[in-house]
Amino acid sequence: MGVAKNLIFLRKKYWVWLRIVFYLWFFFGEFCQVKGVRPLRERYRSWGDEQWLSARKEDNELGPFSAWNITGTFRGSWRFLDSKNSSSLFPDFKKSNGNSVLELISTPTKITGVHYVQGVIIFHDVFDNEHGGAQIRVEGVYVWPFRQLRMVAHSSKEGEIDQEDDYLLSNPYHLLGIFSSQVFQESPRDKIWKRKHSPIYEMEKHCNVEIAAQVSRLSSSTNDGDHDHYHLEGLMESPSVDDDGDCFSPILLNATSINIEVYYNKAVNYTLMVTFVSFLQVLLLIRQMEHSNTQSGAAKVSILMIGQQGIIDAYLCLLHLTAGILVESLFNAFATAAFFKFVVFSIFEMRYLLAIWKASRPMNSGEGWEAMRRELSVLYSRFYGILLGGILIMYEFHKFLRPLLLLLHSFWIPQIVTNVIRDSRKPLHPHYILGMTITRLAIPLYVFGCPHNFMRIEPDKNWCICLGIFMAVQALVLLLQHYLGSRWFIPRQILPEKYSYYRRFDQNGNPATDCVICMTAIDLSQRSNNCMVTPCDHFFHSGCLQRWMDIKMECPTCRRPLPPA
Repeated sequence: MGVAKNLIFLRKKYWVWLRIVFYLWFFFGEFCQVKGVRPLRERYRSWGDEQWLSARKEDNELGPFSAWNITGTFRGSWRFLDSKNSSSLFPDFKKSNGNSVLELISTPTKITGVHYVQGVIIFHDVFDNEHGGAQIRVEGVYVWPFRQLRMVAHSSKEGEIDQEDDYLLSNPYHLLGIFSSQVFQESPRDKIWKRKHSPIYEMEKHCNVEIAAQVSRLSSSTNDGDHDHYHLEGLMESPSVDDDGDCFSPILLNATSINIEVYYNKAVNYTLMVTFVSFLQVLLLIRQMEHSNTQSGAAKVSILMIGQQGIIDAYLCLLHLTAGILVESLFNAFATAAFFKFVVFSIFEMRYLLAIWKASRPMNSGEGWEAMRRELSVLYSRFYGILLGGILIMYEFHKFLRPLLLLLHSFWIPQIVTNVIRDSRKPLHPHYILGMTITRLAIPLYVFGCPHNFMRIEPDKNWCICLGIFMAVQALVLLLQHYLGSRWFIPRQILPEKYSYYRRFDQNGNPATDCVICMTAIDLSQRSNNCMVTPCDHFFHSGCLQRWMDIKMECPTCRRPLPPA
């Protein structure tokens, strides 16, 4: 009964923790969110407020023209004007079209109507492989009264840090894209190799790059005056240095600016979704702890199942915390999501893991503190060793990340196997099974299934369908074990012989006896299902003994272990 009292005490303690978590959620959501989603354009104006004031004065002097600020991220496409690339210097430029991303920053100059522009153009889908791409740094001028943009290849010295680097280090669209590509798509080593073998990398040595583009403002009914969308359409040419012809065929560029505040809102909404999912998981864990608040009930739960879910939440906590540190302007939102994942992992799941461990070792509870401390240290060292080992495995085998995620979401399988081996009766609450299955699917389906996710990861519908079916099959087997029995799908011919509590006994030997649980008489003169006999030949009412076995699998009379009913 010591474990039962401990679980009841922990249940009361968890409600206190739940209130604390709710208050912290309210605090983070109401008071810390505004600072984390400040507009990105305000940060640009902090570079030189005097220049922005002078630019406003010039607007009035030039009448109908206005100084459009084209600083930001542009996403669009590129394609060769010819049917294929006619380059002889860069035969690896296999594809004739693809997607492109432009990162531009525009600053006013002393010349009226002229802005200095720096940036990076990233060409995706350059090679035949899935993630082939190249990039080039550019600089030039933007003559905003005529909406003309002229740029050439960047000529700054290697290692020099300029305003463009400051912009890239503060742009959440750029930083989160790098973070998601390194975590979910490719490793830094692959990115370094591709940059060294990139045609644009060689292009800076052999070719001149000239870009001429026209800037136009898009009209949208959803836009207000502070958030304009701009469209770039231009031509990128590359006359060779030695006048031997063009380095490659002219490339047509089309790109539209991205509203950074919409991107902010996507990231913040994602963190709110993660926070809400974590809150639901806390409620489901409390419901499950109430369902298995006895020693016998806790011993039926698989410790591997809870440990695997704890590892998933620990990884999610580290990922969100890393993303918050990387993108300073979104730190509060990601830190809130990481905090709630930390609460689920460290407070609830680790305590439940410890309760299951104690319930499965009832004999060790009476031993000395030194022996229990050694076994407990072994338990924690194994858990955190598996946690760190999993990080190394995912880093080394990042190309097989999706199969590894499928393996990580097989946490119901240990419970299914445990139910079959022990013939456990209803170890998990049905609400816990359904709720955890749905909430565990929320984050991976958003990352790999949402076509407009803020991580810029291409959707993989086949993988999402496989994950959903895989999780649904596991949950369905558990629910059928709950209602039909833990061994319902195993043929009776291969099942081991099971002890029958309704076995035959000598009715003439002891026609009347008392049930030591309810202290009332048991009539043995008539054979019925109201009487159960233990292997040690003690008689009890069926309902009394079943309720007793939900608490302890020991005979109430002689304390011998009882087989499953």
